Amino acid sequence: MTEGKRNIIQGLLQEYDIETADDIQDALKDLLSGTIQEMLEAEMDDHLGYAKYERSSENNSRNGTKSKRVRSKYGEFEVDVPQDRESTFEPKILPKRKKDISEIEDKIISMYAKGMTTRQISETIDDIYGFEVSEGMISDITDKLLPQIEEWQNRPLSAVYPIVFIDAIHFSVRDDGIVRKLAAYIVLGINEDGKKEVLSIVIGENESSKFWLSVLNSLKNRGLRDILILCSDGLTGIKEAISTAFPATEQQRCIVHMVRNTLKYVANKDMKAFAKDLKTIYTASDEPAALKQLDAVTDKWAPMYPSAMNRWHDNWDAISPIFKFSKEVRTAFYTTNAIESLNSSYRRLNKQRSVFPSPQALLKSLYISTNEITKKWSMPIRNWGLVRGELVIMYPGRMPD
Repeated sequence: MTEGKRNIIQGLLQEYDIETADDIQDALKDLLSGTIQEMLEAEMDDHLGYAKYERSSENNSRNGTKSKRVRSKYGEFEVDVPQDRESTFEPKILPKRKKDISEIEDKIISMYAKGMTTRQISETIDDIYGFEVSEGMISDITDKLLPQIEEWQNRPLSAVYPIVFIDAIHFSVRDDGIVRKLAAYIVLGINEDGKKEVLSIVIGENESSKFWLSVLNSLKNRGLRDILILCSDGLTGIKEAISTAFPATEQQRCIVHMVRNTLKYVANKDMKAFAKDLKTIYTASDEPAALKQLDAVTDKWAPMYPSAMNRWHDNWDAISPIFKFSKEVRTAFYTTNAIESLNSSYRRLNKQRSVFPSPQALLKSLYISTNEITKKWSMPIRNWGLVRGELVIMYPGRMPD
């Protein structure tokens, strides 16, 4: 926290005798009304060409004020709108007949969702509306989301999510004065109707079985009782955590990540051919055929890239579950298609901000961005009827009726 913000907070505590969260809300409402009042006075000074109480030879002059009740996200309050004798004053901050300024806060939230910094938002509001909104006020507006985020992170979940994905996006975050890479772990569920739901967002630094067990136990504590298939990359410790928290759950390694990780070991000139050979493994008709292709691909490329296929052999138990499903159904959970649109939205945050000022600021941005994109999630995933039918047969008695 900057020294300036600390002084503002101390001033608030002294000025408003703050003891409760409601007191904070009232103080912010009073500050907002005072800010708007000052901006109206400044606009009138600019309109007349001279400040209040100054003498002028101009015919037009101040002509008292008119009380106006204004609605905002902080509640309703009164402001005194300055009047001029010629009635030519047109306020920008609070235009005539306008009594609701909450849409400005909505725009601030929307810009925050796109990853804009408080400074960028302040400059944009100034460009669009012609008045300044301080970075502190923007932080106050977005901080109002914190109770919503906590409520969302603890909301009850359905008892069964047939498919769950866990994926990580990395961000640079300033934490205790040091910029470090933190992972945002996104837990995405496919519910019994085939629709996507973001179950949780967890900001973390060190992966371990203990960390993942706490994440999975949190889902259980919110009502989740069963996951048929959990799809993820090779997150450290997750296999052991799944076995403990959800012993009946089958772990599926994300094939897209497997391919990407394999091609890291391959020269650019060989990538296309290597990727084509890898496809013969995960599109094989059944597991015996896939194992045959695994050996063939390994034998072909081992002389040039001896370590490239090690992960496929070491993690076969988490790769092989796909082979009991039809090829149309496999794509529902071995690829990242279900989560890619979400990830692309999150990656835009990285493009807008090189460094987030705190883990809390990152969580706010992710939550707002999640809200924006999930509004479009009204339909089941592709081929859900077929997927559900095979899941019912493969996991008898575990799918909701």
